[in-house]
Amino acid sequence: MTEELVRIGEKIISMRKIYEGIHKILQLRSKGLSQQEVANELGLDRTFISRLESIGEVRKGKKIAVFGFPLHNKEEIKKIAQAKGVDFVWLMNEEERWNLVKGKSALDFFNEVMELVTELQSYDIVVIIASARWLRLAEALLNSEVIFLELGASPITEDRSLDLEEFVDVLDSIVSKRMEKGKERM
Repeated sequence: MTEELVRIGEKIISMRKIYEGIHKILQLRSKGLSQQEVANELGLDRTFISRLESIGEVRKGKKIAVFGFPLHNKEEIKKIAQAKGVDFVWLMNEEERWNLVKGKSALDFFNEVMELVTELQSYDIVVIIASARWLRLAEALLNSEVIFLELGASPITEDRSLDLEEFVDVLDSIVSKRMEKGKERM
């Protein structure tokens, strides 16, 4: 990065130093340090860190995951989820679903599925996109709020398309509901 300097009155400000400082603050916060701990470590005011986070905040609230299969329009769904700030996205088409099983022992497959379940359990809200069969299983395995978008009756043997407007509406309602709860606490 070339050194970009900005003159403000008598001061010369280095944009590189600002970017590096912000990066350091956010890196420490993402590792779990409190705002006060970061402020103490870097010699800053805690309120500065709070305001900095507010400037860049995309979404406030609980962690959201999206999991679905077999999806024809998985790339569009993934782009929407990422644009809405979804934390974890796992989408498969029918071929990928079968490739997950092929060439693995039952134990290896079971372990891989359990790792995925464990990952999904760390999210507060999980949007499941699948056939009807998977709703009860998801609710039994996950200690999260489960939002279910049905692709059709079980078994589904070919890729299905999810209505993208419906998906956007669901994510918007999740994000806005979390934002409202965050404002109530302030």
